[in-house]
Amino acid sequence: MTDDRTASGLRRRHLLGLPMGLALAGLARAQPADNLAFVGQDNYIFAAWDSLSTPDWKGIDATVARVAQVGQLLAARGVALVVPVLPDKMRIYEEKLPADKPMSPEMRQRYAGILSRLQAAGVATFDDDKLLMALKAAGQPVYYRTDQHWAQPAADATAQATADLIRQKVPNLAGQPGTGMALGPLINERRYGDLADRFLSPEQRRAVGREIYSVRRAGDGESLLADAPSPVHVTGNSMVQPYFGFPQKLSNLLDRPVSVNWKPGDVGFWRVLLEYVESNAFRQQKPQALVWQLFEPNFHLGPDARGLWDSASVVSAEEWQRRIQAALA
Repeated sequence: MTDDRTASGLRRRHLLGLPMGLALAGLARAQPADNLAFVGQDNYIFAAWDSLSTPDWKGIDATVARVAQVGQLLAARGVALVVPVLPDKMRIYEEKLPADKPMSPEMRQRYAGILSRLQAAGVATFDDDKLLMALKAAGQPVYYRTDQHWAQPAADATAQATADLIRQKVPNLAGQPGTGMALGPLINERRYGDLADRFLSPEQRRAVGREIYSVRRAGDGESLLADAPSPVHVTGNSMVQPYFGFPQKLSNLLDRPVSVNWKPGDVGFWRVLLEYVESNAFRQQKPQALVWQLFEPNFHLGPDARGLWDSASVVSAEEWQRRIQAALA
């Protein structure tokens, strides 16, 4: 199963797990590997394509305006938009950054600035940074040491906050109680993370070492949910792929089926949303709630960020606007 299956196809098999997809900016394709990741304290690896100095507030404001418009268009069709914004690994683990790569005070405030702007624009969201920092303070992993992706506790906590917000927005979800996903047992897998595997030399990989991934197997009997309608749909990057457990946990908490479509991060959140709202699955059965997962490090990028998204995913701002309005008319 690949990451480009339709939402309806994912309803049938989204608990079987997927290969990991890199949450990488398209800029990665044009640079040598040693410029794309760096090793910090205690062998934590960080992606090197985000800024540590100056937030792009102009780009952030443009994204907020587009997200708010999508929310208004969906609301007119009876669909509630919920927007979790996942915080940057570099700020969560700032103390692990190398001494020669400090984070500026302005960058420490970027997530708060994004959150306040979304809330002021009427976008339904929540402070995921606060949740994940609390997990870290309690000794729980948030992001994998050698990977760009989040660990199971972070996915679970974000799913809980997302479920709580969906219940506020849509008190009466369609479908029957008992149709949510049963959570399977956690299993451990020892391997290199995506940043180590893609961007470090063999010598560097041996130095940082493999790490343990704790992920959930599919629960028993979940194929019985194959044809159940999904009142909630999740769209986003590889953070929300079933491998990391977010959609399963969300379905379990809501006690309803949840469908999902995702693409690796270099495709971009603008394109992955278009893929869903232009699909037959959306046209034939609109969800009551659409979860659009965004990510702090690339939040400022527009749909036309050529050289930063995969070239096939770039679309002009005008064309994106036209297609979104047509799909949600």
